[in-house]
Amino acid sequence: MKKDYTGVIKSLGAVLLGLLAGAILMLAIGANPLKGFFYLFQGGFKSIERFGNIFAIATTLILTGLSVAFAFRTGLFNIGAAGQMLMGGLCATMIGLSFDSLPRIILLPFMFIVALLGGAIWGIIPGLLKARFNVHEVVATIMMNWIAYWIVYYVIGDYFTSGLLETESASIPAVAQLRLPWLTDLLNGSYLNLGIVVSIACVIIIKFILDRTTLGYELKAVGYNRHAAQYAGIKVNRSIILSMMIAGGLAGLAGLTYYTGYSINIQIGVLPTQGFDGIAVALLGATTPWGVFFSAAFFGLLHAGKGFMSANTIIPPQIADTIIAIIIYFTATSLFIEKMWVKMKTRRLEKKNIKSGGDE
Repeated sequence: MKKDYTGVIKSLGAVLLGLLAGAILMLAIGANPLKGFFYLFQGGFKSIERFGNIFAIATTLILTGLSVAFAFRTGLFNIGAAGQMLMGGLCATMIGLSFDSLPRIILLPFMFIVALLGGAIWGIIPGLLKARFNVHEVVATIMMNWIAYWIVYYVIGDYFTSGLLETESASIPAVAQLRLPWLTDLLNGSYLNLGIVVSIACVIIIKFILDRTTLGYELKAVGYNRHAAQYAGIKVNRSIILSMMIAGGLAGLAGLTYYTGYSINIQIGVLPTQGFDGIAVALLGATTPWGVFFSAAFFGLLHAGKGFMSANTIIPPQIADTIIAIIIYFTATSLFIEKMWVKMKTRRLEKKNIKSGGDE
């Protein structure tokens, strides 16, 4: 069976157009684009620490991107990854701060489970609303984002602050952190941690579920055509709830990797941008698990290198953020253009069939 590389071509085209637009912006401010891109990419690969930080940043983006991509592949738009990430991070933080006397081999799996459940529960609620009352998941997930925001604000602010700063939790104790001293030393202080193992495992598992299981087939069938799937005997409502639960669980694990691996505390009054960046990662990755992985790594490279670019040129770091935004724009536009092109081809084929039928 011939493989379809359309998604890869679209993503690479979006990246090239985004970089071209970035070059034009650099020229507009009087900077040398070649020099800018040299320092941008060198910033990610200049040292083993910076290289590790590419994947430290990418770790959370892989999981939020998977969350959005999985829901999208099953016909749902999960815009609630930020809230699900917050709830997963909150649950992991509370366990890490409350049971730091447990041995690490017990505590870390315990935190993993509660983070997974916290995010999954935050995904189930919009799934139930969609399945039972046909409430649009975009509206429901946005609502859940802000509920999570205020829960974290109250719980952390009242029960888990360090006593020094009321705007963030106490630091996660070493026994509850995903950071490994030997890995940090090996990478000269990089933030890369056990979360990268979690994210890669999730990529493999989601790929297997979607492509190799009956559940994956049913979820995708509901995504392609809900009514046809129901006619075929698939339990549509169950599939919607399961899809949102799995998507929420993935975002919950993103909270675990970020707040106990990268940040080692949780701040109040902040919706994590990684939850929304996951939408961009999913789109650029063509909503495929391995596409999400490479997309997240690319965004990690841009984030890791933009400070180095700014320090060595007159180009502000916001240019890198603008490049990311333009790439997202071209990715979304390519999806729209593809849909319009398919619709035009279908209409042309229908007209041709009608004409050939009339000639007979």
